[in-house]
Amino acid sequence: MKKPYGLVMRGLLKKDEKILLLKRHPKSKTNPSRWELPGGKVEPGEDFDKALIREFSEETNLSIELSDLIGAVQEDFPHKKTIAVVMNVNITSEIPEIKISNEHVDFKWADIEEIKDLKISGWFKTLMKEKNYSL
Repeated sequence: MKKPYGLVMRGLLKKDEKILLLKRHPKSKTNPSRWELPGGKVEPGEDFDKALIREFSEETNLSIELSDLIGAVQEDFPHKKTIAVVMNVNITSEIPEIKISNEHVDFKWADIEEIKDLKISGWFKTLMKEKNYSL
């Protein structure tokens, strides 16, 4: 049986040369306890830009706008294949308090050197290697 594909949108937000990361819940089906960029699934019929804006808000309490494409990465799981489209994003207003969703257990602002030492999601690791750790 062929595995279904899913599309997810991820946003890279920088502040003072650091990138906002979220740590997935340990009971997550995909990449448990791993650090990653905010974002999530595109719902059927949903525009991908609206999906990223919605997911970013749900996961962080931040309002964003999309800037430009960083890249796309495929990750294979036992139950599905996922394509992660990663975009640079900007905050559209003053940064309020970050409030993470119950899908995550922590957040941090990390620079590239720190990210190299973290346990990050598979798709994020692939992207970082493809971009030679320069985002």
